[in-house]
Amino acid sequence: MPIQVTMPALSPTMEEGNLAKWMVKEGDSVAPGDVIAEIETDKATMEVEAVDEGTVAKIVVPEGTEGVKVNALIAVLAEEGEDAADAVKAAEGGASAKAGAKAPEAEKPAEAVAPAEKAEAPAQAKPAEAKSASSGNGERVFASPLARRLAKEAGLDLSAIAGSGPKGRIVKADVEAAGKDGGAKAAAPAEAASAAASAPQAMSDDQVLKLFEEGSYELIPHDSMRKTIARRLVEAKSTIPHFYLTLDCEIDALLALRKQLNDAAPKVKTGDGEKPAYKLSVNDMVIKAHAKALAMVPDANVSWTENAMVKHKNADVGVAVSIPGGLITPIVRRADEKTLSAISNEMKDLAARARSRKLKTEEFQGGNTAVSNLGMFGIKDFAAVINPPHATILAVGAGEQRAVVKDGEVKVATVMSVTLSTDHRAVDGALGAELLAAFKQVIENPMAMLV
Repeated sequence: MPIQVTMPALSPTMEEGNLAKWMVKEGDSVAPGDVIAEIETDKATMEVEAVDEGTVAKIVVPEGTEGVKVNALIAVLAEEGEDAADAVKAAEGGASAKAGAKAPEAEKPAEAVAPAEKAEAPAQAKPAEAKSASSGNGERVFASPLARRLAKEAGLDLSAIAGSGPKGRIVKADVEAAGKDGGAKAAAPAEAASAAASAPQAMSDDQVLKLFEEGSYELIPHDSMRKTIARRLVEAKSTIPHFYLTLDCEIDALLALRKQLNDAAPKVKTGDGEKPAYKLSVNDMVIKAHAKALAMVPDANVSWTENAMVKHKNADVGVAVSIPGGLITPIVRRADEKTLSAISNEMKDLAARARSRKLKTEEFQGGNTAVSNLGMFGIKDFAAVINPPHATILAVGAGEQRAVVKDGEVKVATVMSVTLSTDHRAVDGALGAELLAAFKQVIENPMAMLV
């Protein structure tokens, strides 16, 4: 029986990817765990491993192909003793049969079903395998992230759509077919419909371009990273009630400790000779101080969900790293428990692999909070946008010499402004102020980072 290899969803938000490179060729034998391809997503380049044993009968999507949709057929494997040509024919025939089977499902509009029957009608139209996963009785509906988004935008009920993907998974084509045939419409509450109608709409491309003289500009298409960043920023600012708190921290003691620790760093032998075992940056110490502050104020180390507050036991700190075309936020796990030297070396490795798009999915997804530092660009202060599921993000400005008043006298101190953005549903003003005060305490008394 042929084995279909489809474009994997390497992250919850992935809708499509670029098939950068095949690590196998037709006729090669593969076993579970063998790396068969490299996939470029909007954030990183990742290796794809085989999950079944077989022989590569056909490579359907050539390397270098961009915009390959999640769940699209990219290769066919033949099982032991199976003829490659027969495997390809059967696999492609099966894919065509699945695609053709979805149209009749959508011909029966959900609105035509009596309310008491709505939960049963969709289930009867589904393949047996998808029924248990996608029924209307509260069980999980298996669908790709893109299919979920399209269904939501079109007001379609996913549980009323039959999936043509692997194991009955609902994919983009299924949603589009249901929408064209008028089936699977969800019963939207009146207030939701009213809110959608009154929501402000962004200017269309044509409206924007009409404002500029033709020929006075060039159009540079967005890549997948920029599209994802734009979508997530709009979602974050539209769905998270941001609240901002700013204070100043004196960092002369921190700078002195940093110099002392760097001067005392032991030398290690490398292929290029000897070099220090670590070289601490101010950002490394900010990461540690923010993690310790979360440990000191555990009620602020949370994430919001509609049904419960997610209270985290560790301080996993994401760090914004600028890369060509956008940014990514690799995560330092358990930063509150790590030494400064461990954080420093880990961040150098994560940042280097982020810029070459070699991060693993688990290295940039999740986390409890984040740090965004623009101090190296001379920015005095700014407010950062929260990256869900985080409830906080700390924006760090430049350390600069300022006049401060101490004991009635004007003196010069190195001052760094920081702004904490909070999700006001999870971290209110007083709690956010407590967290920022704890950060200030640690950053101004940096010896606390060593214990």
